Amino acid sequence: MSQLLDGKKTAQEIRDLLKGRVARLKDKGVVPGLSVTLVGEDPASKVYVGAKDAAAKEVGMHATTHRLPAGISEADLRAHLIAQNNDAAVHGILLQLPLPKHLPEESLLDLIAAEKDVDGFHPVSLGNVMLGRPGFKPCTPWGVQVLLRRYGISLKGKHVVIVGRSNIVGKPLANLLVQKADDADATVTVCHSGTKDLARYTRDADVLVAAIGRGEFITADMVKDGAVVVDVGMNRVDDAALPKGYRLCGDVDFKAVEPKAASITPVPGGVGPMTIAMLLSNTVWSAERAAGIESAQDPFAN
Repeated sequence: MSQLLDGKKTAQEIRDLLKGRVARLKDKGVVPGLSVTLVGEDPASKVYVGAKDAAAKEVGMHATTHRLPAGISEADLRAHLIAQNNDAAVHGILLQLPLPKHLPEESLLDLIAAEKDVDGFHPVSLGNVMLGRPGFKPCTPWGVQVLLRRYGISLKGKHVVIVGRSNIVGKPLANLLVQKADDADATVTVCHSGTKDLARYTRDADVLVAAIGRGEFITADMVKDGAVVVDVGMNRVDDAALPKGYRLCGDVDFKAVEPKAASITPVPGGVGPMTIAMLLSNTVWSAERAAGIESAQDPFAN
C-alpha cells in the first residue's frame, strides 16, 4: 500500500511553527499583515480566499480581503494595488487569480512591490528562483518541495517529470527542483500539450507531478511501479449519483494509480493546504525582514 503524503497535516505543522514567529514579532510591535484582493465573484476563488483568511488569522496575522467588483477599471485596480504597496502595515500582497478578462493579469502582477510579492509571481521573485537566490518562492511549487522533504523523499539524482508548464506551477517547480540543493538536485523533464507520446515520459518518472487542470487525466498505465505521484490538480467532475451533481478530483486517477505508487498526494488534502501554508510563511518572513529580524525562509529551519 502506498504512503499518503498528507499536506493537511504538514500544513498544520507549519502554521504551528509560524504562531511562535508571529508572537515574537508582536513582542516587537509588528503584526504581519496580508492584503488579499478578490475581483469579482468566481466561486472557487471565494472559497480559496476564505481559507487563506482563516489560516492567516489562526497564526495571529492581520489579514484583510478587499472584495472589488468584477467591472472595476484597470486604472482603479492599479490605484488600489499601489495603495497596498505604500501601506507599511501590509507585508504581503496577493492578487487572486483569475481576473476578469478585461484586466491584464501580467502587468497587474508586475505592479505589486517585489518586496511584498508573497505569492511569488513577480519577475524578480521568479528570477531569484531560477538563479537559486534568496527570495519569495511561488507557494504551490514550494509547497510541493517542502512536502516531499518532510516525508523524507530525496530528489537527488531522481528523474522528476512535471506535466504542465504554467507560470504558476510547472515552470517555477522545474527551476526549484533542478537547483543544487539538499532538497532538489533532480533531473527535470517538463511535459505539456505539445509533448508527443506523453506516457513515454511519465512512465520513466521517479517522481511524477501532475499540474494540468484535467480531471483524472493521469491513468495507471502512465505511471511506473514505485513512483512518487504528486497531484496538484483540483477539478470538478460531473457525477449524477451525488447530491451536488459533481465531485472534486485531481489530475490523477487516484484509485487506479494509488496501488502502483510508493507515495501519493490525496485530493483534497494534499498540495492545496501546503500552498496556503507557504503563503503564510512568505508573509511572516517578509514581516521579519521589514522589522530587521534575521530568520530563515524555510519555516522548518526556524
